[in-house]
Amino acid sequence: METSDNLLVCKACATQFDIPVTKPLSNCKICDDPRQFVPPQGQEWTSLRQLKHEGYTNKWQQDAVDKRVWSIWTEPKFGIGQRAILLETEQGNVLWDCIALLDKPTVDFIASRGGLQAICISHPHYYTAHLDWARTFDCPVFIAVEDEQWCCRADRDGRRRLITSDVENIHDGVTAVKLGGHFPGSLVLHWEKKLFIADTFVTVPSGLYHVDRPSGTTSFSFMWSIPNMIPLPPSAMHAMWKMLKSLDFDSTHGAFVGMDIRSNDVKKRVLESMKIQTRGEGHENHALLGESL
Repeated sequence: METSDNLLVCKACATQFDIPVTKPLSNCKICDDPRQFVPPQGQEWTSLRQLKHEGYTNKWQQDAVDKRVWSIWTEPKFGIGQRAILLETEQGNVLWDCIALLDKPTVDFIASRGGLQAICISHPHYYTAHLDWARTFDCPVFIAVEDEQWCCRADRDGRRRLITSDVENIHDGVTAVKLGGHFPGSLVLHWEKKLFIADTFVTVPSGLYHVDRPSGTTSFSFMWSIPNMIPLPPSAMHAMWKMLKSLDFDSTHGAFVGMDIRSNDVKKRVLESMKIQTRGEGHENHALLGESL
């Protein structure tokens, strides 16, 4: 039986398959989906063993404001290039989202911080090698039931926990909230007054500037496909807002290193961004425009 290090991994999205690297598939079902893309050079494959041989390593960085939060990412960039975020809670650690590469230095680092009690993944583009992570740290991994069809490895150890409700307690004080939109089961994670958003909605460059922001400046985009720039309709954004409006948060933490917005009015900026996109799509009378904090 092939070890996980020798299983097929898509170079474009970093998804791991239950197929030996010696028997590559003709296509990756994640990249064939219209939300993602096959690179111009065509479908290419690798394995975790090959990545380690080629010198890929993980880096980690402690959050500048909250020392209990760590970003973990791979260099050189691999796949989509997202970060995983380690949350050190009093009741135990939670990993938000996942990356493909899991090497000994990363295992040792996370173990030194207390290991993992749970993993929660926002959407299928970040499923990567989550079963390896869950097995290594002997913990469950939470995903939305609506997106189970995108899993590309069989869960032989029973690690996956399918989120069937709109709100799921991942760990004491750490809550997954199902917003949908990008994928039917797209999640955000709420902990204290922090909202970890991944790609469920997207932190945009104008959102990071915080001084003397001109009126009408957006902070977030709400996309069905981020790389192919297909926006969500107002109805989807409105459904997302109805789930968000009860949450208390003063920071958002996006999919990539540096995508952190801290502001007392960040929740207001989420709603403002939804309204800007709604008007930009030509909907001047949609019910979302009447929403307020």
